Amino acid sequence: MKYKILFFAMLILFASMKSDKQAFMLYDANGKDVKYDKMIKELLQADIVFFGELHNNPISHWFELEITKDFYNDKKDNLILGAEMFESDNQLLIDEFLLSRIKTKSFEAEAKMWKNYSTDYKPLLEFAKDNKLKFIATNIPRRYASIVNKNGFEALDSISSEAKKLIAPLPVNYDPDVNCYKSMIEMMGGMGGHVTANIPKAQAIKDATMAYFILQNWKKGELFFHYNGSYHSDNHEGIVWWLKQANSDLNILTITTVEQDTINPLSDEFKNKADFIIAVPSDMTKTY
Repeated sequence: MKYKILFFAMLILFASMKSDKQAFMLYDANGKDVKYDKMIKELLQADIVFFGELHNNPISHWFELEITKDFYNDKKDNLILGAEMFESDNQLLIDEFLLSRIKTKSFEAEAKMWKNYSTDYKPLLEFAKDNKLKFIATNIPRRYASIVNKNGFEALDSISSEAKKLIAPLPVNYDPDVNCYKSMIEMMGGMGGHVTANIPKAQAIKDATMAYFILQNWKKGELFFHYNGSYHSDNHEGIVWWLKQANSDLNILTITTVEQDTINPLSDEFKNKADFIIAVPSDMTKTY
């Protein structure tokens, strides 16, 4: 009798687990379930950690803030934050905001903000301010990426010496055979768009610039946590590739976010995309 009771209890438990609405599943690179605390423990051993977000995904943004808090609990002022979402010519404004030299209203009026800043990135910047952390605007000013998109890397030779301080040092060591750049032309060509060799170059100058400012602001013993769109760090390419060209000894770990109709198990196509993979339901509510 007791075995029948145990059997039915297990059936009920299994049914309740199957009916749960999970917001995410966390995996290692091989698609094996991993505990959050184990992930944090491994990430804390890195020099640089990249969080590859889906820009409009609320789970991505929640994870970014939670991981930042846990990194800070361990690293304190040896934690540095940085983001694709802020361009290098806004660094002075960010520094003034973090030091309370300008008011929030003035900062937000003058800085170039993404449309989801207030919900998704403001909490990260305010966390840096509250805890006296450095926050680095790593991305190239969009006007210079646009120049490359139109006329290639050579067009940057004509910008002023002051402007060149806002981008990666020239000339950049671009390799068109790196998969993330090579596949851009194939992908956009398949979409029927007008494709030129300059399109991946514009992506590359962003990656190169972000890598440059990360290295300029990191030193051994610190952890740099960088927020960016997943394409900039997936498959250890993008920014990661540029960092490895500059310093092959860096311990770099990556997180990415993917969407699946069913989040368990992890789809084979997403395995090895990053060191840790957050699978989110494809019908998850978007932030914009």
